[in-house]
Amino acid sequence: MRFHYTFQKVVDLKGNEKTQAEWMLSSALGELQAQEKSLDELVAQRNSLMLSLQSAAEQKTPMVKIIEMQNYLEHLDHCIARKHSDIKRAHQEVQHKQDHLSTKMLDEKVWLKAKDKAQTIFQQNMILREQNELDEMATVRFAMKSL
Repeated sequence: MRFHYTFQKVVDLKGNEKTQAEWMLSSALGELQAQEKSLDELVAQRNSLMLSLQSAAEQKTPMVKIIEMQNYLEHLDHCIARKHSDIKRAHQEVQHKQDHLSTKMLDEKVWLKAKDKAQTIFQQNMILREQNELDEMATVRFAMKSL
């Protein structure tokens, strides 16, 4: 007789939910990394522009060109500020996905423990049943010898 857990489909579902939560966390981490990389690129672009602006100021560059560069610098500053808020949101999303994964892992663990407990009880009952059968056979043999 084999062990069959009545709630195996629930255990499987909980495992699938945990796997899905892992994928969602991985996706959120990927998004966070992409946002951070984008910020790094914006900062590098701003630093490069600052050097160009400094160089332009030292040379006899037309004022219109310098103003244009300063306007673009302000635009980059706004982009950087927006990117910081995007990164903050991405961090919050990662935290949310981590919490969700922790919940799913705990849920799965509860069901796996319940299954293990049911399997242990099943095995103990099988051992008891086998022992009772052996005891009964010994009793019958003893009774047959005494006749």
